Amino acid sequence: MADKQPLLQVEHLCKEFPVDSGVFASRMAKKVSAVDDVSFSIDVGETFGLVGESGCGKSTTGRCIMRLTAPTGGKVIFNGQDVAQLKKKDLKHARHDMQYIFQDPYASLNPRMTIGEIVSEPLVIHGEMGSNEERMDYVRKLLDIVGLNPEHINRYPHEFSGGQRQRVGIARAFALHPKLIICDEPVSALDVSIQAQVLNLLGELQKEYGTAYLFIAHDLSVVQHISDRVAVMYLGNLMEQSDWRTLYSEPYHPYTQALLSAVPIPNPDIQKSRERIILAGDPPSPIDPPTGCRFHTRCPIATAECSQKKPPMEEVAPGHFCACWHAEPFPIKGTSIKL
Repeated sequence: MADKQPLLQVEHLCKEFPVDSGVFASRMAKKVSAVDDVSFSIDVGETFGLVGESGCGKSTTGRCIMRLTAPTGGKVIFNGQDVAQLKKKDLKHARHDMQYIFQDPYASLNPRMTIGEIVSEPLVIHGEMGSNEERMDYVRKLLDIVGLNPEHINRYPHEFSGGQRQRVGIARAFALHPKLIICDEPVSALDVSIQAQVLNLLGELQKEYGTAYLFIAHDLSVVQHISDRVAVMYLGNLMEQSDWRTLYSEPYHPYTQALLSAVPIPNPDIQKSRERIILAGDPPSPIDPPTGCRFHTRCPIATAECSQKKPPMEEVAPGHFCACWHAEPFPIKGTSIKL
């Protein structure tokens, strides 16, 4: 029996941004390597968490998948089509099944449009439903599903709270019943109590519609509660990838271990065995990233090999992948580094 094809397959994705160095810049202009050789896949109905600190390239990865930002290299295979190679008309059809929930619930909604106009806009763009009355009836149902009052359909975004605005964004993303939704830190701008409500809503909608999520976040405790598999990103590279239970209980990469050492773990036995790992220095500049492993300048167990050769992403356990020359289960051997 042939293996089931993933809904989304990202292969060696790269994105570089040119750096404007001014009038007297040399011809050899520098570039910011935001995403460098990133590969992963997402199955139908699966939630794939992508975590890492600010500036590591998570959001750029999501935007490249939707082709809101054109990738520099690599492939994004969605429903058997390479999104990076699609013409304008074909890309529009692909986006019918691939939607985006933006990070900022304040900036992602047009202040001059009513909630009804915002949520129905995907229907208008893709020619769904014949009349405006049909679309508005459907929007009212969507608003009710996401926990908003359907009678507020003619209100404007400024009349809603942050949590309510994010629900509007979720309703807009689900309007076309897409197969994949890219959730770009959808709860980071919300209060903790509202975060739980939005996460529960996303889980309920996934069960009802079978939608797959790429869930981008920097909060590992949030990703833990919603993801089936998790990948950890650092300075444009993927460091580790596994199902969430394995990743949280037995991380192999020193960077993942450092991140998780600060996150409360439900299992008290695991939590007691962990010591807080403080990383030295700050993340390097993506304009001039380190050679070899990009984490080696802050890694407590780095050797000369780490600065010379980039480690490949290898399977260290069934379904568990790690890019490290010295990958070992938690805890790592040391917690200090001499630069």
